[in-house]
Amino acid sequence: MATTLGSLRNLMMTPSLADVSFAKRGFPIVPTAATRRLEAIPQSVICGFEWGIDSRGLWEVERRLELVEPEMRGFAYEGATMAFTVRDAMAGGRGTRTRDLLMGPGQPHIFLTYIGIGFAMARLPRPLWKNVIPDLTGTPYHPTMSWLAVDGLGFDRAYFDTKDWVDNRRRPKPYPFAGHPEYFARAWDQGVGRALWFIHGGVVRNVAAGVGRFEADRHADLWSGVGLAATFAGGSTPDGLTELRELAGAYAADLAQGSVFAAKARSYSGFAPLHSEQAVSALAGISLAEAAEFADEVAVGGLQPAHGEPDYEVWRARVRARFVAAKAVRTH
Repeated sequence: MATTLGSLRNLMMTPSLADVSFAKRGFPIVPTAATRRLEAIPQSVICGFEWGIDSRGLWEVERRLELVEPEMRGFAYEGATMAFTVRDAMAGGRGTRTRDLLMGPGQPHIFLTYIGIGFAMARLPRPLWKNVIPDLTGTPYHPTMSWLAVDGLGFDRAYFDTKDWVDNRRRPKPYPFAGHPEYFARAWDQGVGRALWFIHGGVVRNVAAGVGRFEADRHADLWSGVGLAATFAGGSTPDGLTELRELAGAYAADLAQGSVFAAKARSYSGFAPLHSEQAVSALAGISLAEAAEFADEVAVGGLQPAHGEPDYEVWRARVRARFVAAKAVRTH
């Protein structure tokens, strides 16, 4: 049952389903069955947010989220995590809703729930950002993958303020996330790359052209985001994915790295749609199961920072190195 305060929060903060539609956002997309499927992803996030912002407890939210089809469920968990993060911030950082969600039913979707925290960051003042990542000590991939929150922040700004962050290619101000202010913009760009996949409706030539309009020093992270989105969200055909790999050119290893991370996320959630299997095969040349296993293999023994880089980037570099060696493409 909804609460009065929850209803007010919902009214003030929740975008409508129409607000996240490609037409309302002004994206240059010709509607097709594939783009309608992509469009359902941000709409699933909105549903999760509405349930999370307006609920009395975790049990009710969990039951609603379980009604969402498996392919879209992780996105709904993104939205619920966004809502719980906002509610915890409104409680002065003393709330435990986000932690309970991520330690409990949200754990299989942990990669996406971090992104949901980033969506909340986009709606919170910077002074509140320092407390948004809950202590998940003892759970897999924490705190390494918490950088996906910054990825989510970059995606959100590119999706909702496209003119500023995509058309005008604005760069974010540094922020000492996890003690690495110098890496903040890179993680942000990985989210912008994911957004480009949606902004161009998965049309690979338009996506590649979109990446190409950014400065060269941003291309590697943008292509990584494209690979993650193409694999996790879908929206293209096997032939289109093969062309995407060709269009990535010297950044094929970055594209493959993003694809491997998406494959790992899908595998960890317990449900991997056919399009994710097809994408990682086309972009990385391995099966989804192999990609998920490989992602863990390169993390064995811990991830020790190198040259001051966060462990998240060390992990990404190890994954990328496999494809650099195999395809003789660029290194960085």
